[in-house]
Amino acid sequence: MAVEQPVPTSAATPGDQTRIHNIGYRNYDGPRLGRSYATRSLYSQSLRGAYGLGRSVKSKVLPMLLFVVMCVPAAIMVAVAVATKAKDLPVDYTRYAIIMQAVISLYVASQAPQSVSRDLRFKTVPLYFSRPIETADYVRAKYAALASAMFVLTAAPLIVLYVGALLAKLDFADQTKGFAQGLVSVALLSLLFAGIGLVIASVTPRRGFGIAAVIAVLTISYGAVSTLQAIADAQNSTGAIPWIGLFSPVTLIDGVQSAFLGASSAFPGAAGPTGGEGVVYVLVVLGLIAACYGLLMRRYQKVGL
Repeated sequence: MAVEQPVPTSAATPGDQTRIHNIGYRNYDGPRLGRSYATRSLYSQSLRGAYGLGRSVKSKVLPMLLFVVMCVPAAIMVAVAVATKAKDLPVDYTRYAIIMQAVISLYVASQAPQSVSRDLRFKTVPLYFSRPIETADYVRAKYAALASAMFVLTAAPLIVLYVGALLAKLDFADQTKGFAQGLVSVALLSLLFAGIGLVIASVTPRRGFGIAAVIAVLTISYGAVSTLQAIADAQNSTGAIPWIGLFSPVTLIDGVQSAFLGASSAFPGAAGPTGGEGVVYVLVVLGLIAACYGLLMRRYQKVGL
């Protein structure tokens, strides 16, 4: 009696296109660079993105234009000082950023949403956290990148002024002191403005909403504080002027530099804060910077944003 042999399971039936390929998966045995490298890479990428580097030409237009706008007045001042053989620069180093605050506000309003809102909109934040990077690393990288970009924006015209002052053979010691004071001022300004901009931009994935919100907060706060200070000055309430200045980022920086960095106050009647009031200004600035960092940490605690 014939016994039917079983058909091997591996035999392919007619028309079956199934193939099994041994593609030889191997474990990765190369160098593992870890969290610090990932954080540095995120910082570098975010800093480059703040000026449109590595992105489309359209993305470069606004940040580069604002950078040029920041530097051109400084170059003109230097040219005038050299041509007229002036004894000093037309504007103090500490005053330049206050004068150009509109440009600075526009820059942070445009670049803070670019830094974080795109990640929220396209839901790439969980992808970042799937790598060896944690919430604190992401927040530090983004904060440091925007603050660095703003420092470049605000320090570049000061360098132009300083080099021009030396070419005009102005007093080296005075110019170096003023330049150093200006750098400290814009460093504080960069940290404060970057923190405020990122906190506001991290609330919404819509870049347009983020831009409008940052501009509104910076301009409305400054306009309201300036108006109240003018009213207090008109009513001879000069003692209230420094305290009113605590409620706007721009006037906060102005108060710190007029109290400790030898700057002339832009407050009505030059009624800047005294030594004790200046300490309050410093504490408020540092507190706001720390608060912005803390709010960003809390915002990014949830991976499924």
